Amino acid sequence: MPSANPADVASIDAIITAAYDSISGPPGKRDWNRERSLFIPGARLIPTAENAGENSLGGEIAPQILDIDGFIARVGDYIEKNGFFEKEIARRTEQFGHIAHVWSTYESRHKGDDPKPFMRGINSIQLFHDGSRWWIVTIYWQHESPEQPIPEEYLETED
Repeated sequence: MPSANPADVASIDAIITAAYDSISGPPGKRDWNRERSLFIPGARLIPTAENAGENSLGGEIAPQILDIDGFIARVGDYIEKNGFFEKEIARRTEQFGHIAHVWSTYESRHKGDDPKPFMRGINSIQLFHDGSRWWIVTIYWQHESPEQPIPEEYLETED
């Protein structure tokens, strides 16, 4: 497990920002060790996807449960060849003690200055604070679609 930059894991805001920053950029290699350092051992990244095959629960969309290396294998080549910029556009956070849940609405672009995103969605992010730093435990997400538009309340950041 790579060591995290203390600034990346010092607060909820810092770790969410680091998670987006570590996958975003023009075509080229990413610092996958930075990405790995944000996740607690055993963490899961769970995209919802159409036609999930043998793991399908009978619907058109089903979760695909990945560990951090499975996630990197799934997206690494694509984002390193095509460029990928994902940014948070709204957030809702709830915290109790050492745990936090963040609803993070995002937009994705191929270039940082693309006028319109090619995709939007919501990340459901669960976090744990061990007394010295924040860890990502799970990121579970779904892309927006015509059938499932992002609700208005998830396009605004709560105060």
